[in-house]
Amino acid sequence: MWNNYKLEILYQDAYLVAINKPSGLLVHKSMIDKDAIYFAMAMLRDQIGQWVYPVHRLDKPTSGVLLFALDSDTAQLMGRQFEIHSIEKSYLAVVRGYTDKQGEIDYALSVKHDKMTDKNAAQDKEPETAFTHYKTLVQVELNLPLGRYEKTRYSLVQLLPKTGRKHQLRRHMKHISHHILGDTNYGRGEHNKFIRENFDCHRLLLHANSLTIKHPYTHDTMTFTAAFDKTFENIFTAFGWNIEVLECL
Repeated sequence: MWNNYKLEILYQDAYLVAINKPSGLLVHKSMIDKDAIYFAMAMLRDQIGQWVYPVHRLDKPTSGVLLFALDSDTAQLMGRQFEIHSIEKSYLAVVRGYTDKQGEIDYALSVKHDKMTDKNAAQDKEPETAFTHYKTLVQVELNLPLGRYEKTRYSLVQLLPKTGRKHQLRRHMKHISHHILGDTNYGRGEHNKFIRENFDCHRLLLHANSLTIKHPYTHDTMTFTAAFDKTFENIFTAFGWNIEVLECL
């Protein structure tokens, strides 16, 4: 799938490059998926002919804005912005059920360890504070049965994480019983199967639509935005949602 794939570059200057990472692509080599041979970091390096330094990450199934630095000094400066949470991140997700108009999720998350990559990490850490703001953009009720329900309901939400815990958005939406569709780790299997069989959707419906930073050298505020892929667009069409609902973001 990724052989000869050309990454969409959203922005590039002498210090930074931002891409629209597709769903299903790892940021860099990881023990999480030992069989993977394609990674955003290496693909971008080969595409622009220059070494790149990741300053944050997106989960493999998540798509959207992914930022790299073009030198180690810039990577350190940008990493500091992420550490102190001065970065503004916005995600879009399709979730089960009707969500409230807006809300705050204040729910501490236990430290998640990967069996391979974190096997030497301390296992007795206290849960870490985690905050997510969400806003409902549009909802739908489908005349399609699922389980004991004659109809199914879904919501498109904007998620604004105020902290950066592992799998925070996916775990927070599970906590309030509005699981993200297509989430094979924290979602609901019957809903994942439903969108596969009815809408040919085989991905996590979580997309990093924008990232706002302060340029490390000019100090200008910059916002990078990333468009949906075809699968996300098809869900919009099938659910009768107008892409114009995103113009208010």
